[in-house]
Amino acid sequence: MQRIVIDTNVIISSLIQKSYPYTIINELFIGDKIEMYVSEELMAEYYDVLRREKFAKFQDFFARAEVLLVEIETKAKMFNPKIRLELISDLDDNKILELADECLANFVITGNTTDFTFPTYKETKTVTPREYWEIHKLSALEP
Repeated sequence: MQRIVIDTNVIISSLIQKSYPYTIINELFIGDKIEMYVSEELMAEYYDVLRREKFAKFQDFFARAEVLLVEIETKAKMFNPKIRLELISDLDDNKILELADECLANFVITGNTTDFTFPTYKETKTVTPREYWEIHKLSALEP
């Protein structure tokens, strides 16, 4: 089963519109087709960002966010990285690579192509939600 780390921006997008992030979360993660990995630091970021008032304009955003966070807490695998990296200019985003390194992730899925400018880190491929869905999801669906 594919090991995936999902950036916060993808989680947000999955709650706002029914596009690639929504499908990845709902069909693959909730459908038990991929293993999602989180750290305490990443979960804290999910909670912090998903509670921001600016998302109140989206219908039922907070209720749906709460349900998704419980799903992530229940189903995702928890790892706490032992290494610290400074490879990404937005230093806060390094926690994604640290987690990917610790859990030997196959993919980091992010919409942040400004900071994640490299296609791989060690064995982990960095892809957008669209790239993941169109190119890599098939191997997640194989028995």
